[in-house]
Amino acid sequence: MRFTKKSLIIAAVLFIVFFMLSTYKMPYYVNKPGLADDLTDIVNVEDGHSAKGSLHLVTISSGQATPINYLTAKLMPHHDIVPMKEARNGMSDELYMQHQMFMMENSQHAAMVVAYEAADKEVEIIPDGVHVIQVEDDMPAEGKVKAGDKITAIDGEKIKDAESLTDYVKEKQEGDVIELDIERDDETLQEKVDVAPLEEKDKVGIGIRLVTDEEIEVDPDMSFDSGKIGGPSAGLMFSLEVYNQLTDEDITNGKNIVGTGEIDQEGNVHPIGGIDKKVVAADKEGADIFFAPYEDGKEGSNYEVAKETADNIHSDMDVVPVDSFQDALDYLTEQETITEAAS
Repeated sequence: MRFTKKSLIIAAVLFIVFFMLSTYKMPYYVNKPGLADDLTDIVNVEDGHSAKGSLHLVTISSGQATPINYLTAKLMPHHDIVPMKEARNGMSDELYMQHQMFMMENSQHAAMVVAYEAADKEVEIIPDGVHVIQVEDDMPAEGKVKAGDKITAIDGEKIKDAESLTDYVKEKQEGDVIELDIERDDETLQEKVDVAPLEEKDKVGIGIRLVTDEEIEVDPDMSFDSGKIGGPSAGLMFSLEVYNQLTDEDITNGKNIVGTGEIDQEGNVHPIGGIDKKVVAADKEGADIFFAPYEDGKEGSNYEVAKETADNIHSDMDVVPVDSFQDALDYLTEQETITEAAS
C-alpha cells in the first residue's frame, strides 16, 4: 500500500489528537465501580480457620479525568465526575493518599478490637501519640507542623490520643502559645505554635487535623496486607473476616458475602460514600449478600441507596441493613440456622 504525504499527515494528526484525548489531565476525578477483593488474600490470622464461602471488601475506582473517560463517565451509569478540589478536600494527591492510608490503618485497628473481643480472644489497645493528617493553610501550625508528623506531647505532657490534644487546645485563649513534641523522619523536634481563632464561632486551635496512633496487640497474632487500598470503609468486612478466622464456626455458610461500612471500636457501623458503585461491583462479583449501613433507618441512608441500586440493576443479591458488627453477625448466624433446618 502506498502512503501519500497527505495521508501520513492526517494519520499523524489523528494520532496526536487521540493521544491528547486519552492522556491530557483535566481538573476532575472520575469515580466508578471498582473491585470486590477476597479478604482471605488480605487478612491472615495465625492458625486461622478456613471458610467454605468468602467475605469481600469492595472498592471504588478513582482517577483523574482525561477527555475520553470524562465523556465516558457522562454516558455511563454509576460514574461520577467530581471537581479536583472537592474530590481531594483541597489536599494534594500525596497528602490525600497519606490521609486515606491512615484511615485504612484505623479501620483495621477497630476491626481487630471488635473481632477479637467478640471471639473472646486477647486484645490490648496501646495509645501512642497522634498523627497529623492535614495542616490548614494560613493557620499557626503551617510551616511548623507537617502532615505525617507524630505528636507525642504538648507542653511537656504526653498525649495518648487525638481527643486529648483537641480538648487541651480548645481550653486555651487566642494568643496563647503551646509547645509540641514532634517525631518526624526519625528526629524529635519541639515547636512553639500560637493559638488562633478557627472558622467555627467561639473556637480556637492551631490548624491541624489528627488521628490517634495506636498499637494493637493480639493473641493469636495476625496481619493485614491491603496494599494501596485506602479509606475506612472496609472496617465492617475486616471485622467479619478476622472473627471468622478466629472461630470454629464458619459464618459464611458457603455464601459469597460483600459489604461496606466504617466501624468503630465499639462495633458501630457508620456510612460511607459511593455505595451505589460498590453495589454494582459486588453484583459483578456474584455476591449473595451485601451489607449496607442502615443509619438507624434515616431517609437516604446507605442501605436505601444500596437497595434501590440493586433493584435498578436487577441484582439477585440480598441487600442487608446493619448498624453494628453484631447485626451482621446475627444475620449470618440466622442464615446458617435456616439452612440447617431446611436440610
